[in-house]
Amino acid sequence: MAKREKSSYMIKSVANALDLLEELSNEGGELGVTELSRRLNLHKNNIFRLLATLESKGYVEQNKETENYRLGLKSLELGQNYLRRMSLIKQVRPILEELVQKCNENAGLGVVRQQWVVYLDVVEAKRMVRVACRAGWRLPVYASAIGKVQLAFKSESEIEKSVDWKNMKAFTPNTITDKEAFLKHLEEVRERGYAIDDEEYEEGVKCVAVPVRDYTQRVVAGISIQAPVFRVPDERIEKEILPLLKEAGVKASQKLGYGE
Repeated sequence: MAKREKSSYMIKSVANALDLLEELSNEGGELGVTELSRRLNLHKNNIFRLLATLESKGYVEQNKETENYRLGLKSLELGQNYLRRMSLIKQVRPILEELVQKCNENAGLGVVRQQWVVYLDVVEAKRMVRVACRAGWRLPVYASAIGKVQLAFKSESEIEKSVDWKNMKAFTPNTITDKEAFLKHLEEVRERGYAIDDEEYEEGVKCVAVPVRDYTQRVVAGISIQAPVFRVPDERIEKEILPLLKEAGVKASQKLGYGE
């Protein structure tokens, strides 16, 4: 059976909305319904409905005086988020590589996205036995060190958005699934400045993470070390892993303008 091209799955209305945004972006200013209709070869009614939808979501806004349209703040946020993410990976990659070179364990960079931790980058150790992890992997925010170290510095409302208290799944006997216990745990993480995933997502795997801050002093990411539990006893974490991680967290934060 022949594989269909992805273009054959295209939703026309979505494509039209994206074409409209591109026109506004290329213009750099404002465009009216009539001009957009001419450029996109779409009926004015279609253009108006697309604009109304995009305006309701914040991706375009209307100039009340001219009644023309321009890109909205949401469009700007999307572009900034992309640039921030690409810049973050580029800035932190050498720090992860140095971290792996010093401790010979996997190191990763991750961010919280809704109820997940997304690994943006991972540098693997040169060991026969190591934890399987790669860029793009998602883990439940409450069962990962990178997730917990970011949640610990968020507001109560932000935490509520990231954790579905009624559906906290126990992946292992160590997974924290009680709301009160988890919030208390986050307080401890905030006080000590680092988080540990003590076989909470996968048995036999332990992770330690520290926060990464940007120029606004907000925690925007986390850096972690992942290793088989038998290689990271408490003594090694205290004497070797934590000092290296904290140093890496400070370097990464400085790259993003923290402390300047």
